[in-house]
Amino acid sequence: MADKPDELAGTQRAAILLMSLGEQDAANVLKQLDAREVQRLGLAMAELKDVSRDQVTSVLGRFIGVADAKADVASGSQDYVRRVLTQAVGKQKADLLLDRVSGGQTGNGIEQLKWMEAKAVAQIIAGEHPQIGAIVLSHLEAEQSAAILPLLPEEMRTDVLMRIASLEEVPQSALTELDQLVEKQANATPPAVARRIGGARTVANILNAMEREQSGEELGRIEKADGTMHQQIKDLLFIFENLLDIDDRGIQALLREVGSDTLAIALRGAEPEVQEKILRNMSKRAAEILKDDMEARGPVKLAEVEAAQKEIVTIAQRLAEEGTISLGGKGGGDFV
Repeated sequence: MADKPDELAGTQRAAILLMSLGEQDAANVLKQLDAREVQRLGLAMAELKDVSRDQVTSVLGRFIGVADAKADVASGSQDYVRRVLTQAVGKQKADLLLDRVSGGQTGNGIEQLKWMEAKAVAQIIAGEHPQIGAIVLSHLEAEQSAAILPLLPEEMRTDVLMRIASLEEVPQSALTELDQLVEKQANATPPAVARRIGGARTVANILNAMEREQSGEELGRIEKADGTMHQQIKDLLFIFENLLDIDDRGIQALLREVGSDTLAIALRGAEPEVQEKILRNMSKRAAEILKDDMEARGPVKLAEVEAAQKEIVTIAQRLAEEGTISLGGKGGGDFV
């Protein structure tokens, strides 16, 4: 790190500020940022070492106009950073981010794919072996993989999904080859370790993030190719109707995270049992307001209903990942 405060990069200054706030406040700030910003700041926080008082004072003065003479920031301990990132983005994403730090990876190679357009990524992997495509899509966020998958050749898509479902550990050497594919240069030889990625849950997440018609088609092709794998993936799918499997306390926690407009649109296309469960877990006054809002909206496009329901499903999955709620039983049910 630069010795003089003025030599600090903007990301380093932001990292010092976050480390000064405390775990909860830092996590609340990170929640307002997009994935790329969280990654950059998380890496910077994890790499902080020997932060001087002058640097802290300069950063605080720059950001909030107050120099605190007693400001003190601990070094970027893994435990602190892990807790902050877990609160902000969930345990799985936090673990992946810190794995990249400990492995000496700073966002090069395959990480660069996360910030590329879906079409560009599809062009890179379309001509490669399906196993390469499986590793790439496993490594990316489900939403990005869902955008990339339909752009691949039809005969390749099912093969890639089935390979993802079968993935468990991938040698680091395979990831290094992908780094070379993207950056056109060899990286330093990494430690001979393996990383757990892929699996049926990854495929389920990708299918959940796709349009319902597309995901249904892909699931049908997997069923024809491998009935056992199809059932494993189907059991992990979580759709809006599966809110019935969440207990009342979990529904109440979920409702605190969902906007009233989103809820009103989502319930327009929901089964009566789902509507009743949601309304039952609201106060009488809030339930009346919601029902009035639904009636006042008039007809709503199916695409809007599905988008609202998908947003609520995504929130439910995040809360489950964070341990706030339990999705209950199997996530599947009928896939429609």
